[in-house]
Amino acid sequence: MDRRRFLKTAIGGVIVAGSTLTPGHRRLLAATARQAPLYDLVAVRGGEPDAMFDRAMASLGGMGVFVPKGARVLVKPNIGWDVSPDRGGNTNPRLVGRIVEHCLQAGAREVSVFDHTCDAWARCYRNSGIERAVADAGGRIVSGDSEGYYQRVTVPGGRRLAEAMVHELLLEADVFINVPVLKHHSSTMLTIGMKNLMGVVWDRGYWHRNDLHQCIADFLNLRRPDLTVVDAWNVMRQNGPRGVSAADVENMKALVVSTDPVAADTAAAMLFGTPPADIGHIRLAAEMRLGSMDLGSLAINRIVM
Repeated sequence: MDRRRFLKTAIGGVIVAGSTLTPGHRRLLAATARQAPLYDLVAVRGGEPDAMFDRAMASLGGMGVFVPKGARVLVKPNIGWDVSPDRGGNTNPRLVGRIVEHCLQAGAREVSVFDHTCDAWARCYRNSGIERAVADAGGRIVSGDSEGYYQRVTVPGGRRLAEAMVHELLLEADVFINVPVLKHHSSTMLTIGMKNLMGVVWDRGYWHRNDLHQCIADFLNLRRPDLTVVDAWNVMRQNGPRGVSAADVENMKALVVSTDPVAADTAAAMLFGTPPADIGHIRLAAEMRLGSMDLGSLAINRIVM
């Protein structure tokens, strides 16, 4: 859901002004008034994870395009697995740390980072390198391991996913940045941005039992990321989502950044070598008009470092 649609929903379908707005609504209005990004999608190849993000954001007009001063930002990487960064199971920690830095430099009030992990959360956070990277950057690392952090909400327009238990950080965030790692997945062929959103819910087992691809697409109706940043630095080509060894990983040295989560997943699938239409949730989300698979209709900046 874009900021303006979210704002209309939050305050009953009417955008009002003045003292009737909450601080959160004022931040959302300020965000919609900022300049539009210069491109719909940026694809970068050949650099280090943090340097590629720097180049991508410069070409989009800077993080200030997305993060109003005083905003509460949620950065959602993949931290699901107790593996080291070279294994490609989680988002690269250097990329996550740099995103936090950009948000704080843009004037964010706070930047929180979490994931509902599959392996033991404390070990995932530590051994992925993300906990240290976030702390060093000045962000706040938050656990997702307790049901008490989650609230049951309705998913508007969901075909199979009518409601979900969603982490409070997502519900409270003014800006939501999704930072998946591109990799093979045994259940969905690939896991990229939309699949990474399963890490903000408590009851993801329901998704697996009730048309996983449709549930993934449905969830975009609740909250579309303001920015999707696909980490394709170390890409797990097989045995995902956890991997077996470093032999599963290709050092692809790539990054995809987009305001359109469907376009981001489409471009990343093509980078992997998989037709995007073969990934059920990408195709379904496009059919539901939650984003575009037609990259030819988008303004794209391709950068080689």
